[in-house]
Amino acid sequence: MRYSLLASLVLVLAVTSPALAVNPDEMLKDPAQEARARELGKDLRCLVCQNQSIDDSDADLAKDLRIIVRERISAGDTDQQVKTFVVDRYGDYVLLKPPFKASTLVLWLGPFALFGGAVALFARFYRRRKAGAGLPAPAPLSPEEQRRLDSLLKESRQ
Repeated sequence: MRYSLLASLVLVLAVTSPALAVNPDEMLKDPAQEARARELGKDLRCLVCQNQSIDDSDADLAKDLRIIVRERISAGDTDQQVKTFVVDRYGDYVLLKPPFKASTLVLWLGPFALFGGAVALFARFYRRRKAGAGLPAPAPLSPEEQRRLDSLLKESRQ
């Protein structure tokens, strides 16, 4: 009983743990440097997957970026120097949290602008709908039109 419970727990933990794409042949021998590379990898976007870090992605470009990060760390670069090197090559978009500056303004303010536009369109639609869409009230029927309508209704009932 105890063995099956332990085996189930291990299986659940294995299935629910995050699947990191870092291959063993990419890892650095120094655990401190590897930990730094992992932390940096969490901040860098896979340019193929776009919503994953390079540590989580299996894409070839993500693997190349992981190797570049580890090479720069092995060469003695600081974390900031590694990030600067990668940003200089791929631009601010490679950062999962890009800096707030003129070139990234759209990334930061775009969602708010889209939301504001949607709210404005909804408000305009609601106001027009409530006001009868701005159309004038229909003119009353003339006596001739009323007689014609009455005769058509009488015919349709028969």
